Formats: sequence, C-alpha cells, structure tokens
Amino acid sequence: MGRLEERLAELEKLIEELEGVPDPEVVGVLHRAVALLEEVNAGIEAGLLSAEGEAREIGDLLERVDFGPFDAALEDLEGASAPAEPPPGSSGGQGEG
Repeated sequence: MGRLEERLAELEKLIEELEGVPDPEVVGVLHRAVALLEEVNAGIEAGLLSAEGEAREIGDLLERVDFGPFDAALEDLEGASAPAEPPPGSSGGQGEG
C-alpha cells in the first residue's frame, strides 16, 4: 500500500507541475503520468489476482470441511434455549379475560 501512496503523491506533483509547464513540455509530463498510472494499475491487478487465488484456496478448504457436527450442536443449543411450552390446559401466560 505504501508504494501506491508514493505513486499517487507523484501524480499529484505532476498535476501541480502541469499548471506551470510550458506547452512543449506538457507531453513529457503527461507521459510520466501515464507511466505512473500503468504502474499503479499493474499493482492493483496483481493484488486482485492474489486475492482471487487466496479466495479460491479458502473455498476449496471450506468444501472439504464437514460442518455436520457443528450444525447438530447448534440445533441442540437452539433447542435448549427455546422457551418451554406451557403444560396442556394452562393459559400459557395469555390473558384470561
């Protein structure tokens, strides 16, 4: 990320430089800006490819995990924390009138 920040700072300097550059030098400044943008783009693309590969690896690992015991335990916990049903014939806490 530090490299990206450096490139963005350089681009900001080039923008400031463009304001005072004589016309014949504008093309050179723009070429430097394009080169910086290409470098930034390449870094972003590399980061995205890396993240995509990591996400694929995580997906592959998750496909191999058996969550059955965890699901069963969660169902047991949810069943244990559910409110008890009122006994038959009682009002169940509802108003009688």
